[in-house]
Amino acid sequence: MKLFRFAVAAVALICAAAGPARARDELIIGVSQFPSSLHPNIDPEVIKGYALSFALRPTTAFAPDGPNGCIACTELPTLQNGLVTLEPRADGKPGMAVKLTLRDDLYWGDGVKMTTSDLAFTAKLGHDPTSGFANTRTWGRVERVEVIDARTAVLHFDEVSTLYDRLPTILPEHIEGPVYARTAGTGDYNKQTIYNRAPTTPGLWNGPFRLASYESGSLITLEPNDAWRGKKPAFKRIIIKAIENTAALQANLLSGDIDMAPGDAPSLTIDQVLQLRRQQPDRFAYVFKPALTYEHIDLNLDNPILADPRVRRALLRAIDRKTLVARLFEGLQPVADGFINPIDPMAAKNLPTYPYDLARARALLAEAGWTPGDDGICRNAKGDRLSLPFGTTSGNKLRELQQQVLQNQWKGACIEATIHNEPARTFFGETLKKRQFGAMAMYAWTFGVSFPPRQTLGSDQIPTQANNWAGSNYMNFNNPAVDADILTTETDLDTAHQRAAWTDIQRIYAEQLPVLPLFFRAEAHVWPLWLKGVTPTGTADYSSLWAENWRSE
Repeated sequence: MKLFRFAVAAVALICAAAGPARARDELIIGVSQFPSSLHPNIDPEVIKGYALSFALRPTTAFAPDGPNGCIACTELPTLQNGLVTLEPRADGKPGMAVKLTLRDDLYWGDGVKMTTSDLAFTAKLGHDPTSGFANTRTWGRVERVEVIDARTAVLHFDEVSTLYDRLPTILPEHIEGPVYARTAGTGDYNKQTIYNRAPTTPGLWNGPFRLASYESGSLITLEPNDAWRGKKPAFKRIIIKAIENTAALQANLLSGDIDMAPGDAPSLTIDQVLQLRRQQPDRFAYVFKPALTYEHIDLNLDNPILADPRVRRALLRAIDRKTLVARLFEGLQPVADGFINPIDPMAAKNLPTYPYDLARARALLAEAGWTPGDDGICRNAKGDRLSLPFGTTSGNKLRELQQQVLQNQWKGACIEATIHNEPARTFFGETLKKRQFGAMAMYAWTFGVSFPPRQTLGSDQIPTQANNWAGSNYMNFNNPAVDADILTTETDLDTAHQRAAWTDIQRIYAEQLPVLPLFFRAEAHVWPLWLKGVTPTGTADYSSLWAENWRSE
């Protein structure tokens, strides 16, 4: 695979000078995945978040290397400025009132002004457990919206919430309201939403760009939103082009068929970017940004082999992650001992770790009743083989290389991993979402700053048919102590209590290992030298959220 990648790159280098000439009012972005759906609040994916950030404004977001702040509102609500107050509920339990004023200059792409009616509608939809909304701890906790006028409303939370200032995307009631009215309570909303059925509808978008054309699985074309009242975008067209094979994606960059490979979306792998920088240091701008992106392997805890924590610990002990990241990433992507990057304020210290120790891995398997067979693969007393299906996104050459390395290292501990990969849209849209992976699934999460991990670790976020496959706890991890700690991170305003809960979550995670941590990514960006104004963030608030500042020089 390495030889194939180098051969493609060499051919592309020869052809680079003959790349097509284009006006620099158009930018073509190459990515290696395509969104499985386009609704902003359902089925969260990194590629979807990156693509939609050109065209949708969240209510609040973390600025690049800065604090949380208003995007669609005028002033961030806080306890200190009086826009957030604690209030008793009718049942005597504490609640919270959050006063929010929307910007006066935000319009949907069809010219309809964004108002508090949209805010109230989104809260109503997010409160419906059949809607499929992924993040139930924000909109889902808004019990009612008190509309004061077209711009100002009070959100009444049914509990005290630490997430009162982490409000995501508001939806257009005049477009989505009729759809929801037809599907409320049926679980069919995600099938009927206009975001999926007719995504070029102008009224869906309120950012500097709108979706002008859409080719499922391959292409998204963005053009300036005529209803946008903010800074006018410099580009007349931004095209997001999906090329799932990362070697082919690199060849397209070198030939000039695409201009840019963003590091905060699935695109070129870091080894490809490092190779490009060595070979052509002056042709592109290269930026490596430490990120809250976590490469890992989800374990299906319904698999009887993986139900034993000793087997899970043996799997981690049997892989040499330190050598892996040193050789593949030149030390730019550190080994992860948990899901929280040390650069996050809530990262815990002195957690259990599992350095490479093949002898200890074999001993753990022996304790669990697994002994090597004649073919070198372990078997238990029943004669069952220690064989585990192992999947990831096909076409990502670096991940496929990682798979082969891990497969070989596990074989040294008498563990057989059988590789079964799928295109990203199938892998994320079906296999993971419906928990159909047999044992191990390798991919990455990008986290918000100190954002509670309910979506990935909460027992109420295990996808089932009953909850319309909402949530991202694909492992079926169910731990009452973690559930209680997550609730503390979401509802206790005492920073010391929050930190203690965060530490406990990370400790249990490290002890139980529902997931095998691999490494933390660095965003590896490749831009044309003429592209200016792009600022990497390293968080789930992507650089594309500020695309009106992008320009050519």
